[in-house]
Amino acid sequence: MIWPLLSGLGRVGESRVSRQRGFRAGGFKAIAGAMVVAAALAACTPGGLDPGALAPGGGPVAGEVLGTGAVRVALLLPLSATGNAGQIARDMKNAADLALREFQTAGIQILVKDDRGTPEGARAAASAAISEGAGLILGPLFAQSVTAAASIAKPANIPIVAFSTDTSTASRGVYLMSFLPQTDVDRVIRFAARQGKNSFAALLPANAYGTVVQAALQSAAAGAGGRIVALETYNLDRVSMQEKATAIAGIVKQGTVNAVFIPDGGDATPFLAQVLAANGVLASQIRYLGSGQWNDSRIIGESNLNGGWFPGPELAGFQAFAGRYKAAFGSEPARASSLAYDAVSLAAGLSGRFGASAFTDKVLTTPSGFIGIDGAFRLLADGTNQRALAVYQIERGSAGVIDPAPKNFAKGAGL
Repeated sequence: MIWPLLSGLGRVGESRVSRQRGFRAGGFKAIAGAMVVAAALAACTPGGLDPGALAPGGGPVAGEVLGTGAVRVALLLPLSATGNAGQIARDMKNAADLALREFQTAGIQILVKDDRGTPEGARAAASAAISEGAGLILGPLFAQSVTAAASIAKPANIPIVAFSTDTSTASRGVYLMSFLPQTDVDRVIRFAARQGKNSFAALLPANAYGTVVQAALQSAAAGAGGRIVALETYNLDRVSMQEKATAIAGIVKQGTVNAVFIPDGGDATPFLAQVLAANGVLASQIRYLGSGQWNDSRIIGESNLNGGWFPGPELAGFQAFAGRYKAAFGSEPARASSLAYDAVSLAAGLSGRFGASAFTDKVLTTPSGFIGIDGAFRLLADGTNQRALAVYQIERGSAGVIDPAPKNFAKGAGL
């Protein structure tokens, strides 16, 4: 369950490597960026009222409803989308159901709406939810759908807590629960600078993600008192990647760089590291820095990235949640499912504590933040968020925590 963080919870203790809380090659997939379904989903288990049931505080509801509380909250997901998107959406709906089951005093009901993964579907779903009395919208998942839903919700003064990672969709009243690239970059760059690694070279993909990360890198490096010595962007083909990595290698060998930032995931980062090594840049001589996308067996198992640092939430919360989810639904949850669980728990907790004023901007952006499955987080006035992340170090095919996630957002908490 999520509650506002109390002040005075204490400072984070000294850094330490914890294999029990670490990743291993072959473990959970990337947290930021692509979200991967771990296994085939079990059939959805309805946990609420029949479609068309009359719920307290509003008129008839069309579609599935979870819970029986008086406060209505909508959940917009691409449930009928094909491929991974639909599977992730169904996992997230199950996670919402689980949150209500575990929140014994939840005074809310969830109006489940299929936004079909399209802007048109999102507008229709948001309109239906508002007409049925929803005071808060959770979702959508896709950026275009978030923008479309916001065009309906904002004029009605209904806040949105969405799951997109695209910060261009965020604004006051449209909040993002997701893991954002900016948070990743800020955490690992500031940590590296505190360890004396403050002269950076960077290899970034020439796409929208790379553009976002470049801006975040420039901001984080400046804020940490560091400098960016060299930066190259590559197209997603091996010829371009080899050319750009070779260029960075030449600069690194001049001795003016002590950290190389490669935030990409999948096969790209191992290939870039191999090119750098072939050109004389060895992991024993340089510190590699990554993003949450490094939580991937292909990257953790790459020997040329040994000693590399990357950010991510500590695992204990998600592992416990995944166990309860599997017991309830018979399958492993998609990694994004924790976002839906936390969003529903947030809605239930705030509704119980603040009543009719639960979903105001002031309450949703409580400065002390909240604690969820993946640790402390807070929604910011501009619609983005801040999450308390750990820093992991790769060591011979596994990765362990070397700097624990802060427990709160107090000044000096290690963020």
